[in-house]
Amino acid sequence: MHESAQGPRATPASGRSTPTPRPVPGPRPAAPPRPGRPGPARPTPPAQRTPREAAPATPASGAGTGSGAAAPAPATPQIQLIPATAEGALDAAEEAVDLLLDTGRAPGDILVVTTGDRHPWATHELSFGEVSYWAQHDSRDDVFHAAAADAGRAATRPVVVVAVNGGSDDAAAGALPLALSRAGALLIVCGDPQRINSVLGVGV
Repeated sequence: MHESAQGPRATPASGRSTPTPRPVPGPRPAAPPRPGRPGPARPTPPAQRTPREAAPATPASGAGTGSGAAAPAPATPQIQLIPATAEGALDAAEEAVDLLLDTGRAPGDILVVTTGDRHPWATHELSFGEVSYWAQHDSRDDVFHAAAADAGRAATRPVVVVAVNGGSDDAAAGALPLALSRAGALLIVCGDPQRINSVLGVGV
């Protein structure tokens, strides 16, 4: 008698049946590379990370489920301040982005703005031309880095991280309110607390 042959299954009188194990979803994809520093071209596939919490403001579809109003859900995004010197602001912003990704934020949810020198990633990508640079912004596949002067062209994202890494007071005064208007849920500012509070006009 072959071992593979199966006889008729008897159903117990109690009516209990052995639960069939359900298939487990496939393995989670590895964390996509983040545009931290200049280097070879990054892979194109979009990030598959699923945010742990849904972003309150998603510009993907304007249709609301309840009333016809399409106003953004949060009136004012939450503001967090990470104290840092001008020299350390960029590193602090990088650490904040790493933490956001580690806690489940999708890379495409995050915009990084610098008030002084451009982020090395932005400098590297702009060497291929502005069309290619802004195409990556529009694809929303990854974290996007922009200088304060270019932030006005950036679209709203759930999280905006600002590195006050230099620049004039006027540059910071213009960049911070603009970044606040681009943040759908959370604004993280890395820099001198006194300077930031005086510009934003709030205690954070």
